[in-house]
Amino acid sequence: MVSLGCPKNLVDSERILTQLRADGYQMSPDYAGADVVLVNTCGFLDSAKEESLEAIGEAIAENGRVIVTGCMGKEAEVIRARFPNVLAITGAHEYEQVVEAVHDAAPANLSPYLDLVPDAGLKLTPRHYSYLKISEGCNHRCSFCIIPSLRGDLVSRRPDAILREAEKLVAAGTKELLVISQDTSAYGLDLRHASYPLKGGGEVRAHMTDLARELGRIAPWVRLHYVYPYPHVDQVIPLMAEGLVLPYLDIPFQHAAPNVLRAMKRPANDAKVLSRLRAWREICPDIAIRSTFVVGFPGETEADFNYLLNWLDEAQLDKVGAFRFEPVEGASANALPNPVPEEVKEERYARIMERTAAISAAKLQAKIGRTMEVIIDSVGDEGASGRSYADAPEIDGEVHLRDAGHLSEGDIVRVTIEDADEHDLFGVPA
Repeated sequence: MVSLGCPKNLVDSERILTQLRADGYQMSPDYAGADVVLVNTCGFLDSAKEESLEAIGEAIAENGRVIVTGCMGKEAEVIRARFPNVLAITGAHEYEQVVEAVHDAAPANLSPYLDLVPDAGLKLTPRHYSYLKISEGCNHRCSFCIIPSLRGDLVSRRPDAILREAEKLVAAGTKELLVISQDTSAYGLDLRHASYPLKGGGEVRAHMTDLARELGRIAPWVRLHYVYPYPHVDQVIPLMAEGLVLPYLDIPFQHAAPNVLRAMKRPANDAKVLSRLRAWREICPDIAIRSTFVVGFPGETEADFNYLLNWLDEAQLDKVGAFRFEPVEGASANALPNPVPEEVKEERYARIMERTAAISAAKLQAKIGRTMEVIIDSVGDEGASGRSYADAPEIDGEVHLRDAGHLSEGDIVRVTIEDADEHDLFGVPA
């Protein structure tokens, strides 16, 4: 299995592999030992599509028997034009079709005595953290995005099913649950926020706040990703102050200039966002906010970009990622006037990364001398690396520890912070 793209794709890969394992298949560590190769593609940006096509090409060259799934499966004709010999192509989260294609390509020899799958399913992440997908699809129609056409409108999972999965993951060793969806704040909207019975009695509402509270009672760490700043997000902040949910929000603001936000078809009230950030920090002073921004969007002027930089100075976000605008086939933003030249995009990208790195460095310097909890991701002979509450795996910073060779992956330990750079912290077990 070659799994590309976002954590939501990773969860899809885990589900496919869990079903295949239940059907009697084994995972091969390399191309040579595989009867068939699965490539789970990303199709969001042109650069991601090219990476997907390169992965398919490599799999064909190394093995020859390839099944393609994932978001780029929507463009089967593009894949077939370059690789006419692929065995099958399916779209995103079409689990049954993928499994059927594998059955056709390499029939399994089933043994009910040997082919056992752990209750939590097969995972592609380390044992101590797991992505927990709570919904599929999205009801937004942002002008730069084609996710609704790839994955459809919002479809929420029942909260009781999500909680059962969380319990199995924690029983199997998960310490940190990373809650993901296309729009976590909208969770349960399609279920009309109905209530569902819980296994041990009582009930839970299909609502972001209620789900976060219940997850906080199950796992040591719960981290919320892809949260749109709807008014009810305010209700989650007290859960963070109580310690039920990590004080961390991943909010894709995308921009701050009203003109650009309107062109993106995004909410365009930046001043209100700033006042809410202040209110959240009053309730939970340690809250870490991560976000992503697009530079060089069609029509973005120098004044718009400077507005964004000034907004970032005031917002003081903890973690920021930036992307240069790329036209995505099928997105309405492609037809907008006044495209930004590539060299201007590059210059703005460099400026926003410099500005946000300086903000990050100052915020991390302020943590020197503090003691905080860190979850351990890797251990060497003498040191270890992990993450604080403010760091999600793969996308944020790390905490590097000395005199920590005695620790184990998945440990949650108290750490005294001794130093910092632009993105990482350095410390010692307390």
